[in-house]
Amino acid sequence: MKTLRIEFLILSFFVFGTSFSQIKLIAKINSLKSDSDIAHASWSICVLDVKKDSVITSYNSNLSLVPASTHKILTTAAALDLLGWDFKYETRLEYDGKFDSIAGILHGNIYIKGSGDPTLNSETFKKKSDTVPLTDQWAQLILAKGIKKIEGAVIADASAFDDETIPSTWIWGDMGNYYGAGANGLNFSDNKFSIYYKSGSKKGDSAIVTKISPQIPGMKITSYVHTGLYLDNAFIYGAPYNNLRYVKGTIPAGKNNYQVEGSIPDPSLFCAQSLDSSLKKIGVVISKPATTIRAVKLETLNSKPETEKRTRFFTQTSHTLDKIIYQTNMQSNNLFAETLLKTIAWKKTSIGSEQTGIDIVQNYWKQKGIDLKGSYMADGCGLSRFNAITTKQLSEILRVITQDTVVFNKFYNSLPVAGKSGSLGKLCKGTLAENNIHAKSGYMTRVRSYAGYATSKKGNLLCFAIIINNYDCSPQQMKEKLEELMIAIAEIE
Repeated sequence: MKTLRIEFLILSFFVFGTSFSQIKLIAKINSLKSDSDIAHASWSICVLDVKKDSVITSYNSNLSLVPASTHKILTTAAALDLLGWDFKYETRLEYDGKFDSIAGILHGNIYIKGSGDPTLNSETFKKKSDTVPLTDQWAQLILAKGIKKIEGAVIADASAFDDETIPSTWIWGDMGNYYGAGANGLNFSDNKFSIYYKSGSKKGDSAIVTKISPQIPGMKITSYVHTGLYLDNAFIYGAPYNNLRYVKGTIPAGKNNYQVEGSIPDPSLFCAQSLDSSLKKIGVVISKPATTIRAVKLETLNSKPETEKRTRFFTQTSHTLDKIIYQTNMQSNNLFAETLLKTIAWKKTSIGSEQTGIDIVQNYWKQKGIDLKGSYMADGCGLSRFNAITTKQLSEILRVITQDTVVFNKFYNSLPVAGKSGSLGKLCKGTLAENNIHAKSGYMTRVRSYAGYATSKKGNLLCFAIIINNYDCSPQQMKEKLEELMIAIAEIE
C-alpha cells in the first residue's frame, strides 16, 4: 500500500506539475493520517497561495473544528479595519454636583468614566520609569484642582459595556483564572490579582499563602493547594462580582513566592477603591465608600435614573490600537481580545455587548466574501469551546486580510515569528521556517492550532491553517508534529 502511495506521489510530480517540496508536504500529511496518536482525532490543514488565490494542498479543509486562540485572528484583523489602527481609548475623570473652590469641598461625586481601555494600569504597557501608581497620579490631579473634601463617593462608570463580563459559554474552570478575566467597561490592572505560595519539600505538603497582590477589598480566598511534583496544576474558581475565590490543585515542590494568578471579581469597583485609597492617603476626606454605577443602580432599582450633569477635568488616553493588537496576538491575551470585540459593538451601537460584537465581526467577514457556513463564533478570543471554524475559512480570511495594505502590515507584524517571538519563539529553529513563518497559535486541552503566513522559496506569500482536536498524545508531542508540517510549508518552492 505504501509503495502505491509513493508511486502516486511520483506520478503527481511528473504529470500534474506538483513540485517536490509540495510532495514532501503531502507526504507529511499522509504520515499523520496513519499516526496512532491521532487515530481518534479530528484534524485539518489548508495551504493557499495568496496571489494566485489557489489551494496548494489541503486535507479535511471543510471540517468545522474548535480553533482555540487562532480564533483571535477574526477579532483582531476586523478591529484594525473597523476601529482604525490609530484608535485610542479614553478614560475620563469627572465630577457632578457643585464645587466650592474656596472651601475645597465637592458637593458631589468623582467619577471614573471608562471606555473599556484594556491597557489601563496594565503590566503589559508599564515602563520602568512608571514608579508612581496610576491612581496616585489621578489623586494628585484632584488635589491640585483644590478638592480637599468629597461629600459623595468615588464612583466607577463602566457603562460603556454591558454588565455581562463573561461569555455564557466559558467554563467554570476558566473564569476564576487570569486568562478567564472578562471584559469590563472599566478594565483595570489587567483585571487580575496574584496569590503567592510557599510549597513544601515533598508531595502532599500544604502550600502556604504568603502574599496576595494587589489586595482586593472584601475578597476572601480559601486555598486547598498542596505540593505536587513539577507542574503548576493550581486553579482558581470564582464568578464575576462574587468576592469568594477558591484555589485547588498542586504547585511544584520547594518554591518560595510561587505565583498563581486569578481574575478580579469586579475590576471597575477595584479601580474606584484604588482611587479612593490614593485620595485618602494624601489627606482628601471622602464621605461615602467607593462604588460603581452598576451597584448604585442595583441599590436604587425603583428610583429615578441619574440625571446630574458631570464635568470632565482629565482624560487618560491609551496607546494606539495597533500596539494593543500587537500585544493581543503576541501574548495571546484573552482580555484584550474580548475587549476589542465589545469595543467594536460599543463604537457601532453605543453599548459594548458580546453578541452584538460577534454579529458585527461575522457580518464584516461575510461582506469580505467569506462563506461562514459551518463557522460558529461564541467569543472574541477563542477560550470558548463553542467556537468552530474550518481551515479553509481561516486560510481565506488570512488571504482577504492581505488585500488591505495598512491592515495587513499591522496585522502581519502582530503575529509571533517562528524561532523568534511569542508562542513560536522556540519552534522551527535552524529551518527555512525560522524568521519566515508569522502565525497565531492556539492551545487548550486536546486542541492545537496554527494559522498564519509563510514565504515560499520563490518569494510567494502563502497562508495556512492547521487545527487538530482530541489527539491522544501529550500537548508537547502534538506541537512537534505540527511543527514538522509548518517546516514543510516553509519549504514550498
